[in-house]
Amino acid sequence: MPLLVPLLITVTLTFGWLWFFVRRDRHPEPLWLLARTFAWGAFAWLVAAAFEASLGRVLHSPLPLVILLLALLTAVIEEGSKFLAATTAVTEVSFDEPMDGLVYAVTAALGFALMENVTYTLGFGTPAATWHALFTTLAHALFSAPQGYALGGLHWARGRWWVVQGVVLSIILHFVFNGILSGAEGLPMLLALGTVVTLMIILAGRYYLAFEAHARQHGPPTNYTLLKEQRGR
Repeated sequence: MPLLVPLLITVTLTFGWLWFFVRRDRHPEPLWLLARTFAWGAFAWLVAAAFEASLGRVLHSPLPLVILLLALLTAVIEEGSKFLAATTAVTEVSFDEPMDGLVYAVTAALGFALMENVTYTLGFGTPAATWHALFTTLAHALFSAPQGYALGGLHWARGRWWVVQGVVLSIILHFVFNGILSGAEGLPMLLALGTVVTLMIILAGRYYLAFEAHARQHGPPTNYTLLKEQRGR
């Protein structure tokens, strides 16, 4: 029974944020594809967790340099896993406008966050799990916003380097967030976290506004296959 409350909070937050982000899409995606991408995001957590578990005792090292390297490695593993989960939707016909990159990246990230939070709840109990869910659910969605913007940029024929930049920015945001959490607790840490989250919200907001402007300008999306032919792919 004590675990029921944080589990309900986790599920509510996850699907609440999913609704918040997905509803911004002027041309809604099929539910089956959103569900599949969400499931791939959940599976991505299992892959990331297996990699992180293989680090063994290194995870508990008190050395500052090791802690920073682990924060970076964790960011690379988790953002890379979420990115691969999001790309499972790219080849579908329904992936037919720039906004879809953000929609599927955030969907995969929230699937990842749900699995992480459920596992955290089962492992650490109610108080820690509640705070973890409040912070990390939105954080994972915001970490993935740059790679979602990059995937959406494929519709503008930006190329692979554009996608690499998006993934790298996601890793940097995740690394900074992890680095702050690894520091001393107190007001400075909370202020730093608040600042980083605020900046990520602003960044994600700009991405959404750019894609919404594109959707208004071009109207309903055309068939994805036709778009590829027009670009000469």
